[in-house]
Amino acid sequence: MNILLWHVHGSWTTSFVQGPHTYLVPVTPDRGPDGLGRARTFPWPDSVVERTPEQLRDAQVDLVVLQRPHEAELAERWLGGRRPGRDVPAVYLEHNAPDGRVPLTRHPCADRDDVTLVHVTYFNRLFWDNGGTRTRVVEHGIVDPGHLYTGHLERAAVVVNEPVRRGRYTGTDLLPALSQAVPLDVFGMRTEHLGERLGVPPSHCRGMDLPQQRLHAAMAQRRLYLHPVRWTSLGLSLLEAMHLGMPVVALATTEAVEAVPAGCGTLSTRPEVLADAARHYLREPQAAAEDGARARQAALERYGLKRFLADWEELIAEVRS
Repeated sequence: MNILLWHVHGSWTTSFVQGPHTYLVPVTPDRGPDGLGRARTFPWPDSVVERTPEQLRDAQVDLVVLQRPHEAELAERWLGGRRPGRDVPAVYLEHNAPDGRVPLTRHPCADRDDVTLVHVTYFNRLFWDNGGTRTRVVEHGIVDPGHLYTGHLERAAVVVNEPVRRGRYTGTDLLPALSQAVPLDVFGMRTEHLGERLGVPPSHCRGMDLPQQRLHAAMAQRRLYLHPVRWTSLGLSLLEAMHLGMPVVALATTEAVEAVPAGCGTLSTRPEVLADAARHYLREPQAAAEDGARARQAALERYGLKRFLADWEELIAEVRS
């Protein structure tokens, strides 16, 4: 089966393309947002094939996975007039939690009868106004990086891209106070000079932009994973940290309360509680390792790749029937 999807979310797509199909990824000369092509920093299998808009015109496409509102028109144009949902089976995959007038935010696909709206968390399905559109939830699945945790560095790992621009969404404003409890290493894009930009000594909070192939090993050296995000769907870095065997200290917001069961770390809406939990793990490395081991087991059971791919196969069969 040939599945057309755009390279929008590298981590999610890395899991999705582990399935048994051929994945057609648009590529344009500028490799811009609508034609990024194959990932350069994620290990994608050979079944992911780049196709230009011209090549897509006559390509056999059995399913379109839409991820942004404008992709429906783009797909129709590039597929030579074939309409997603009418002439070619289609789903719309929503990665994000709603924005704007939450919880009144109406989804762009609300009240459509030609596509299935797929959410990656139950929180997202609950908070989006989906109208009468058919909805399904396929929870995340992670390519297991292995139990790499050592925790020998008495620091916390935080993973967020563009922490300054995204500000309160990612809890960047909470980092100065939390860095007084545990030194922070913030991994992600545009994290350079983060401590200085937040008015915190670099020894307390430093930004680190590492290549994807080095990120997991670096995270696993830190004593704990800190997730200060206020508003997001469900950060895949949180699930990756759990797979690595890291204990989790996280704000009890959005889907985090479902993803992190008891005994795997600390969840709270009070930053001071998170600070106390971080201090505890610094003092008690054995407790950190034990909670991290439970976190890994919980993540493997709920967010394993096998379950993820099986859920998608079931959904694809349903959509194409």
